[in-house]
Amino acid sequence: MTSSPAASPLLTDPPMRLLVRMAGPSALALLVQAGVSMAEAGFIARLGLVPLAAIALMLPALMLMQMLANGALGGAVSSSVARALGRGDGAAANAFIWHALVIAGLASLVFGGLFASFGHALLVATGAPHSVVAEAHEYGAVLFLGVAPIWISAFLTSVVRGTGDMQFPARLMIISSLVQIPLSGALMLGGLGLPGLGLKGSAVAVILVSAGSSLVLVWRLLKPGQTIQLTLQACRLRLAYFADILQVGALASLSPVSTVLTIAVLNTLIGRFGVETLAGYGVVARVEFLLVPLVFGIGAALTALVGVNMGAGQVARAERIGWMGGGAAAAVGLVLALAPGLWTGLFTRDPASLSAGALYLHIVGPVFAFQGLGLALYFASQGAGAVLWPIIATLLRLVICVGGAAIVMRSPQPSLAGVYACIAAGMVAYGALTAAALWRGAWRRKRG
Repeated sequence: MTSSPAASPLLTDPPMRLLVRMAGPSALALLVQAGVSMAEAGFIARLGLVPLAAIALMLPALMLMQMLANGALGGAVSSSVARALGRGDGAAANAFIWHALVIAGLASLVFGGLFASFGHALLVATGAPHSVVAEAHEYGAVLFLGVAPIWISAFLTSVVRGTGDMQFPARLMIISSLVQIPLSGALMLGGLGLPGLGLKGSAVAVILVSAGSSLVLVWRLLKPGQTIQLTLQACRLRLAYFADILQVGALASLSPVSTVLTIAVLNTLIGRFGVETLAGYGVVARVEFLLVPLVFGIGAALTALVGVNMGAGQVARAERIGWMGGGAAAAVGLVLALAPGLWTGLFTRDPASLSAGALYLHIVGPVFAFQGLGLALYFASQGAGAVLWPIIATLLRLVICVGGAAIVMRSPQPSLAGVYACIAAGMVAYGALTAAALWRGAWRRKRG
């Protein structure tokens, strides 16, 4: 079969024009969504230092789920759909919708079961005060009880992105974000006729918004005339299709697992400097995570563009697109590093928290460009079906960050600046190794 007409512009239009056109809507939408994270941090700050520290403890689990759903496994879904369209196999692209939904359901059960079984014990193991652990566990119990809509929404969004349509997911994300900010504030603090639920109100808000987004995406995929469509005829589960998604997604999942493990261990180590320091770190760590959605806007476009071109055998063009996207993401990292002091006083006035946050941004902020480069090429490598080297780079970051920080903490006079320097060194290694792998031809040995 020949490539579908919908895929043809992705194979022929000028790469930079395509990248700007496709990444722009997603980057804007994800920037708005990042505003949700910052707004929620403001609401949580009004609840006090204990909720701020509690959300810092839960942030690794929340980010793991989001990075798996939207990035590693979601990116693999986009890659499978894009490569199928690139080789002209529309039937396979339709079938991937059902396979994605099955994986979403299984992932929901796994996350819910793991938190129910081990969540409290892991929170206690951080050594945080009892009040912080109790607050974090209450939040997590609500979030993971209703986690299914989050996975379904993420995977169906990835399906649509895999077709090269970035406009509809972007519009939906912007609308969802604009709904979630006041809803989250009302559910946490009380308002709009809703009771104030405290920190767990944030979890209720994200579940409700994700459920609404899921319904809209199902409606979209049921409409006739779409590039791919959700039909009963395509509901034939095949091991080969699960393997197509998971051979990229399973390996790619090591990246967010490693990233979140790094953050979880750093939370434990930084928590030894006190609740105020942990709260300050938890706030400014969100600035690093602000980089993730910004780069994800570029990365989502890269996954689709690289996937379609790899599926069509246009490897050199796919590589060129990867370098363009990586350079753009590095520039985003540099922009975030220009005024690190801008973020420090937004969410807390506690002197120790302010000091810890300012020090982090002073040391780590200047190397956000390497983190942006590595993240963008990770998403591009998903499209190419060649994620081994980005995963190795992620594991190297884990070793440098955690190993180095552990050595610092064992010294006679542990230094918070020393821990932050290890985080910065890990980011540099991550971006440099991922770029070196592409330069050495990691994609040329793969065919979609």
